[in-house]
Amino acid sequence: MRIGNGQAFWGDTPSGPTQLVERGDIDYLTMDFLAEVTMSVLQKARRRRPEAGHATDFVGILERVLPACRQRGIRIVANAGGVNPTACAEACETVVRELGLAGMRIGVVDGDDIVDDLKALVGDGQLANLDTGEPLGPHLDEVLSANAYLGAGPIAAALGRGAHVVITGRVADAALTLGPLLHEYGWALDDWDRLAAGVVAGHIIECGTQATGGNFDRWREVPDPAHIGWPIVEIDPDGTFVVTKPAGTGGMVTADTVTAQVLYEIGDPARYLAPDVVADFTSFRLLDEGTDRVRITGVRGRPATDTYKVSIGLDAGWKASGQLVVAGPEAAAKAHAVAELLFARLAADGVAFGIDEQLVEVLGTGVVFPGMVAGTDPVEVVLRVGVRHADRHRVDRFGRELAALVTAGPSGLTGFAAGRPKASDVVGFWPALVTKDRVTPRVQVREVT
Repeated sequence: MRIGNGQAFWGDTPSGPTQLVERGDIDYLTMDFLAEVTMSVLQKARRRRPEAGHATDFVGILERVLPACRQRGIRIVANAGGVNPTACAEACETVVRELGLAGMRIGVVDGDDIVDDLKALVGDGQLANLDTGEPLGPHLDEVLSANAYLGAGPIAAALGRGAHVVITGRVADAALTLGPLLHEYGWALDDWDRLAAGVVAGHIIECGTQATGGNFDRWREVPDPAHIGWPIVEIDPDGTFVVTKPAGTGGMVTADTVTAQVLYEIGDPARYLAPDVVADFTSFRLLDEGTDRVRITGVRGRPATDTYKVSIGLDAGWKASGQLVVAGPEAAAKAHAVAELLFARLAADGVAFGIDEQLVEVLGTGVVFPGMVAGTDPVEVVLRVGVRHADRHRVDRFGRELAALVTAGPSGLTGFAAGRPKASDVVGFWPALVTKDRVTPRVQVREVT
């Protein structure tokens, strides 16, 4: 079975799904839209409009690829539902009707939203912050959203009920790949090695072209990056699989490019925690099997934990940021002096920010790799300044003072053309765990008439 992933995040290029459908000879098209920051953005959107809160790009992508998917029997699985999967499904149903594809079935997986259960869960001692151990109770009034990372089972269930398109809320990224495998191959839910293989396959393709030469350190070696191919996994019933890409596309699939993605965003490699299994990333082997083909064998897994990861969004005040180009002799020193001048003038007017409420970066002086790159004396730099605070008016006041530097600061300041920075609300991230017996995934499948 061939599964291709055509989106790595919300905002990725729409050319990925099109390439995979037209040139990938795939059985399933997956699209990964969600990250912790994305959930925050979507929650903010839903606060403004109840019908929002899903990845709107997905609807446009369906318009492009759905006719070909229907003709070729390609099924689609995407977590584009965000914090409002039902609204996303309704928007997609409209597209199906407009395309004259009545009879298609759209599945919705939700139940990940546990915000209504928070008080009871906190009362039972759950949802402490994974980083700090702090209990959530004192912050309940600040909670905006709370979503558990569901597994692959509900996706498989929707496919089993005939869904041509499955839209989920917050599921684990690799579940988008493991769900079709459970459905097609009927793997047992305690077949830990095969489940782990599905998770590893899903992890490799979830970030799109990062497995085919994107974000690769030896970037000069990557052929034709303008036409980079999107990743495909060819998975056998025994759990062994090959990573590849559509023939004739740019980029490359090698043991090195795949390894780079295998190591991306993991903690303990021997215990990669997924909702369905604990995968051992130290167990398997990668073998170059020919041009743009890497075979992976020997994946081992262990029983899943009894908890789901939970992403909780909190009201965390307001933020604003802006930047100026600083040019001329001693540009870096001048930029730091401008930042000091900015905050001194704010303080003089009674608008102070704590040291942990402000950020000053002088781009061009090695701030991305502090202490690792020898210092230089550039003739131009970019000064980027940001603040955050519970008081929106204080943050807006910062934006007004930043603009004033163009005429009331030293010479050589330019590049201020986007208007004064304005305050935007901040959604804080609270990682936690919840026992699986307190979360009930739901699956709905509707035929579009």
